Amino acid sequence: MRRTLSLLAASAAIATFVPQAGFAESVHGLSMHGQPALAADFKNFPYANPDARKGGKITYCVIGSFDNLNPFIIKSLRTTARGMIDTIYGNLVFESLMQRSADEAFSIYGLIAKSVEIDPDRKWIEFNIDPAAKWSDGQAITPDDVIFTYEVYTEKGRPPYSDRMSKIEKIEKTGDLSVRFTFNDKADREFPLIIALTPIVPKHAFDKATFDQTTLKPLVGSGPYTVAEVKPGERIVFKRNPDYWGRDVPAKRGFDNYDQITIEYFLNTAAQFEAFKKGLCDTFTEADPVKRERGFDFPAYKNGDVVAESFKSGLPPVVSGFMFNTRLPKFSDPAVRRALGMLYDFEWANRSLFGGKYQRTVSYWQNSELSAYGVPASDKEKALLAPFPGAVLPEVMDGTYRPPVTDGSGQDRKVLKAAFELFRSAGYKLQGGKMIDAGGQPFGFEIMTSSEAEQRLAAIYQRTLEKLGIAVTIRALEADQIQSRKQNFDFDVLIGATGFTGTLSPGIEQIGRWGSSSANKPGSFNLAGVASPAVDAMIEEMLRAREKEDFVAAVRALDRLLISGNYMVPMQHNSEQWIAYSKRLKHPENTPIYGYQLPVWWDQGN
Repeated sequence: MRRTLSLLAASAAIATFVPQAGFAESVHGLSMHGQPALAADFKNFPYANPDARKGGKITYCVIGSFDNLNPFIIKSLRTTARGMIDTIYGNLVFESLMQRSADEAFSIYGLIAKSVEIDPDRKWIEFNIDPAAKWSDGQAITPDDVIFTYEVYTEKGRPPYSDRMSKIEKIEKTGDLSVRFTFNDKADREFPLIIALTPIVPKHAFDKATFDQTTLKPLVGSGPYTVAEVKPGERIVFKRNPDYWGRDVPAKRGFDNYDQITIEYFLNTAAQFEAFKKGLCDTFTEADPVKRERGFDFPAYKNGDVVAESFKSGLPPVVSGFMFNTRLPKFSDPAVRRALGMLYDFEWANRSLFGGKYQRTVSYWQNSELSAYGVPASDKEKALLAPFPGAVLPEVMDGTYRPPVTDGSGQDRKVLKAAFELFRSAGYKLQGGKMIDAGGQPFGFEIMTSSEAEQRLAAIYQRTLEKLGIAVTIRALEADQIQSRKQNFDFDVLIGATGFTGTLSPGIEQIGRWGSSSANKPGSFNLAGVASPAVDAMIEEMLRAREKEDFVAAVRALDRLLISGNYMVPMQHNSEQWIAYSKRLKHPENTPIYGYQLPVWWDQGN
């Protein structure tokens, strides 16, 4: 009954607009802080080439499987076909009201919505739909489609789409091509931009009753491509829609240059790399510089048919490491997690596996002004953290914190001793060569891995942990099995990234990554199960910050909390963006701050 009442309330919030005075001025773009960099008459994004050749094809290769084409539902969320909406390959089928620029921290420009009007306090936003905007079946995009999108997401969608009506007071159709969102007190200053980036679905092409069911039937969207072929778990082929409405929208000029995009699926990285060497895949990324040196000696590379290139990104590195499931009692004590964090021997791994070419990852916004690493807390940060005494370690607060540095032997006794002292302070002891808790139970856990590289890293960690009597097992699973386990939080420790790329504009996605409200929500990215009032408060401060100084202070305070919480053991990073690709492919000369963007590359035809 509660769910029914909630849905009725959401539907009631969607009304017919009564004109009011005091409209804001119509603008072509929005920025989270300050003004968009591009003027209203801009022709294209600076990292896109509007004269790029149209035609040809590209094949991307990925690890895993797929059994669903609807990216907006919980069922098969982790095995939805790539490309339907995709941060790497582009939103090929579904689009949002506005488009994000990869050359600004967080600015958006018109797409389905040609322009917007927004209240100075961001209490409401009104979108003016481009009269040319159409679905792939030729029907016009209308405010009714926008309203339907929020109705169906609320009733049948997955997080975070299903939660967005909780911050919306009402949605109003204000004209034949305009729709206004009015927000309630739960919304923050970023939320209007999130609404602008929410993919829109066609009312006439979806049945609300069956929306939450998986499907392999090609779906109607507004994007530049349609689904041409589906081979479940193996291949999906997209073909250019010759009638795509948005080809001349400034935010899309120079994008979507191929006539055909194919995404092939492989069980593991080894099979993917073999396919690339044979020319079955057009791109291949490899983070490990040692593997690049050793593996790139095949004929296509030697004769120049394959090109390898490094790009510089202005983003903080993606944080990857050993993530603890803090929902489990064994990982609930921060002191235990801190001790475990001390036992990853970065120096040994960097020398033995990576040729000394990596840097240690410590901060969640490392190498940027948002990072707290090596920086004493400002007065603003201290004020924000004052209600949460003890939540930040003193050495993290004053900027002197450094992770332990070993002698690189893999058995540095001083680090082992320091970690053991932390275990002992948490009530553990060594007995018969095993780490035993206060109840006499041995301490141990399982690490899930999905590749040989992850298994090697887990083995390094396992070896050190066993020196303190901690029993660690390593379980190798296929990517789809791991995705299922992640969705249900069915793991002890996993290796992986925090779920998002590095960003200079952290926002509402941090709730999904670290917020208490997502800690036990199936399918969320809060894999560690973080449920901290202090973390929640810093995210809230970050979201409502109006001035850059306040924003930076809130993010740094959040960084200090995450470092001190030891929710994961960050490993290492290489700041280069490296990719190998077929010599047929060409990319623009300009690289944006978010690094290379595959959707603006093209097939040069020779």
